[in-house]
Amino acid sequence: MTSTLTYALGAFTSLFAIVDPFAALPVFLALTGHESAARRSEISKRAAVTVFTVLAVFATGGQLLFRFFGISVAGFKIAGGILLLGVALDMMGAKHSATKTTPGEEEEAAARTDVGLVPVGIPLLSGPGAIASAMLLSSRADSYADKGALYAVIALVALVCFVVLRSATAIGRFLGTTGMNVINRVMGLILAAVAVEFVLDGVKLALPGLARA
Repeated sequence: MTSTLTYALGAFTSLFAIVDPFAALPVFLALTGHESAARRSEISKRAAVTVFTVLAVFATGGQLLFRFFGISVAGFKIAGGILLLGVALDMMGAKHSATKTTPGEEEEAAARTDVGLVPVGIPLLSGPGAIASAMLLSSRADSYADKGALYAVIALVALVCFVVLRSATAIGRFLGTTGMNVINRVMGLILAAVAVEFVLDGVKLALPGLARA
């Protein structure tokens, strides 16, 4: 039970840091500023459902993808860790990461009616980094209890996304640009530590002799 709780806390920390709904607030407000409160709540709900669906699907099918493409868990952990580290460095510099959305995608999204699905749900919240993190966490689940904890964590992260996006106007007004940048940098630091752990895990799997040394 203790190991499952430890796993769940680590999973929540890494997933929440990479999804980071606070970083999505400026784009969300820009895309939904003209909408009513009820419509914005509906968009927030759709984005949260998208986050849960995408991350749960990849957490479930990650191992199948590994086998289909002939990718080792060690190789994916190293590659995923490097990807997450790049996102973390952008976050610590208060920069917008291109692995989430590009300016072109945001401009195209302005003309969409369902921005909760694209680009807010994916790729702004559940982008390549979040997908890689879900797959990596799934590969570290050692028991059915860990698997269940991972899905519960994904659901909790999606719920937090809904609450944050639904309260976007109030949060943006309270924190301001400086406050959101501070949160972004802290999340980036946490994510960088998680990314390094993924890389180290991958190296240990690929080079077991090094791990014993």
